[in-house]
Formats: sequence, C-alpha cells, structure tokens
Amino acid sequence: MTNLSYIGSELKLFREAYNWKAYWSSLIRAYIGAEVLEVGAGIGGTTEVLCKGDRKRWVCLEPDPMLASILNCSIIKDYLSECCEVKIGTLLDLDREDMFNSIIYIDVLEHIKNDRAETRLAASHLRDGGFLIVLVPSHQWLFTPFDRAIGHYRRYNKKMLSAIIPETVECVSLRYLDSIGLLASLGNRLILKSKMPSRKQILFWDRVMVPLSRKLDPLFQYSLGKSLLGIWRKQV
Repeated sequence: MTNLSYIGSELKLFREAYNWKAYWSSLIRAYIGAEVLEVGAGIGGTTEVLCKGDRKRWVCLEPDPMLASILNCSIIKDYLSECCEVKIGTLLDLDREDMFNSIIYIDVLEHIKNDRAETRLAASHLRDGGFLIVLVPSHQWLFTPFDRAIGHYRRYNKKMLSAIIPETVECVSLRYLDSIGLLASLGNRLILKSKMPSRKQILFWDRVMVPLSRKLDPLFQYSLGKSLLGIWRKQV
C-alpha cells in the first residue's frame, strides 16, 4: 500500500466553488460510466458532485490515510453514495484485473511527478470504450507560489498534456476553461503573488467570474482559460 500525505490546505476552501464545479461537471457527466475510478479523491468534493444517478461502483483512490478516513466517514454518514468505496494508495495498489468505464483526475495530475507513467497505467485499467477524464491547471507561465504551496509540479498547455497521454486512447475533447478566471490568475502571478487565496477571493471568482466564463468560453471556442479539460476514449 502506498501512503502519502497531502501537503495542500485548499481542499475545504475550494469546496465552496459551486459554480465552478457545476461548470466543468456539466462537460464531463456524459462520459462518466457505471464503474468509476476517481484518482486523488481528497475529501470527496468531486465525488459528491459526480457520483449521482446510475453508478454501480465508485472507487475513491486516495494515498493520504487522513483524507481517506474523511471519505469513509462521509460514506458512513450518507454524504456520499453507498456505491462508493475508499481505497488507500495509488494506481500501483490496484489489482491488475481491476477495470473501469471511466477514470477521472480532477486537479490531481499536476501533483504527480511522473505524469506520463501515471496516464499509461491509468489507461491499462480502462475497459475498451472507456473514458480517461483529466482537469488540470493551465499554462506554466501562470505558475505561482500558490501552485508550489499545494504541491503542483507543473501547469499544462494542450501540447504538454497531449504528449503524456498514451496512444491507446484517442482524444474526444481538449479545451481550455475559465477565460475570465485567467485574468485573476494572471493578477495573482504578477501582482499579489499569494500562496493561498482568501475565502472572499474564492467566492468572488466563483460567483462572478465563473458565470461570465461559462458564457464567454464557447464564444472564444475554448481557446483560453486557467484550466484545461481533456477527455480521451480507449480504442476498442
């Protein structure tokens, strides 16, 4: 079993970003299958949003035992669906025969040093026709003390992310999200240089900027934004 301690402290803060979660989840919900592996499930913020409807099995894979215990408590208290189960560790701790319809990384891949090896291993646990779904922060030139403080190794552009995805999966969609939020990130990068946004800043971004981005991103053809969302399908 692989145990790791998560150094970030932003999970509870971003749990209140309801508009942002509603935005990106609306773009991936159609690709969430009956049996799902969520890598780096944290405290269950993503699980709570996505694990709804006709899900048969949802594995919350989390290497930090303390966060895993929070997930288990959430299941016991019925905050999360009864189809959820928690596994402490990483992909290396899965059985080779353990296969899924969908594998998701929501703001997780940037925390993994060897991201190329990670995505190749993830693809090996996808059933034929299954989907690999990745949401990451975009643009290395936006890398700030905040990124470093929460354990990010990098931010991505389309070329970087595409380069680490194995050939066994084909791209369905690859687009930037949150064009207005890009301005906020740039302001932090150039002016504030903050290691951690305040709750007030998070709420302003989520309540004001995200709704604007949701309207403008399609007009910009998803060509700019502070996040990058990719969806790949395993070839049959």
